[in-house]
Amino acid sequence: MNKARDSLRGAEILTREFLYDIAVSRAYYAMFYCAEALLEAEGLSFSSHGAVLSAFGQRFAKTGRMPAEYHRYMLQAQDSRLLGDYDALSPRSEQEAQKHIGRAREFIALTEELLGPEEPPVARDRPAAKPRRTRGRPSPNTRSQPPRTSRP
Repeated sequence: MNKARDSLRGAEILTREFLYDIAVSRAYYAMFYCAEALLEAEGLSFSSHGAVLSAFGQRFAKTGRMPAEYHRYMLQAQDSRLLGDYDALSPRSEQEAQKHIGRAREFIALTEELLGPEEPPVARDRPAAKPRRTRGRPSPNTRSQPPRTSRP
């Protein structure tokens, strides 16, 4: 869910910077990551956007576990994202960006209600940093070893 919240935050920042096409894309991804989280909570994982959207519709919208309009919101945001990403002659507007951002905010809130408490935001879904080595010098995390000598 951290990726969903980060995408929403990105959409809000991009809208303030008048980058509406990209803001719409981030709002779509906020909803998409919510759908993925809900499906993953059921042990399901998919490799394409279409499969995620379809499975979300089947398992959550059609069954009433989430209001059907959330599936529609995601489909509409995907259409807007595709236009913004690939149609240079059809820029997205501030009004459209704000609409999708509002819907993404609702989507996140409802998803968090359904999933319950989760990891603290500090975890940030990022792997722990590996110790860094500097070129030509041993890492401070390793013991120094005597230099190797070749045998005659």
